Amino acid sequence: MAYEGVTEILNSYITSDDLKIATNRYNAAVSSNNCNASMRFEYALALTRSRYSVDQLRAIQLLEDLCVSGDNEAFRDYLYYLTIANIKLQNYDRALACIKKFLSVEPENRQAKDLKDYIDSKLFRDGMKGLAIVGGVAVALGTAVAIAFSKK
Repeated sequence: MAYEGVTEILNSYITSDDLKIATNRYNAAVSSNNCNASMRFEYALALTRSRYSVDQLRAIQLLEDLCVSGDNEAFRDYLYYLTIANIKLQNYDRALACIKKFLSVEPENRQAKDLKDYIDSKLFRDGMKGLAIVGGVAVALGTAVAIAFSKK
């Protein structure tokens, strides 16, 4: 399978117990004013592995904040997991923008290239579905018009 590594990452989910542990650790760090970039990234990473879109959205918020205020050395990691969260939410255009930015920093990264190819295939497939729908509507409309004119 061409996207085996990508689908493995996308289908790797955190258990509810592990997510609770990560959430409790994060909340404790926030409460004690000890929530550094590493802690926020660890929590965002846990959220990206959740099955729930609300958690993916929270992960995106944290990761976008980290891209601005986090550790510069971890910038690629932030972008990578931003891409993952956006794919899980089917925000393929946003995911593509993130992975392109990643590849501008590290153009030969195999995992990032695979993610980009996966996103491109999803965008192509979605585009083809859109064309098929538009084509189907056009055929139906044409048929309706032809029937209407044939009755006159």
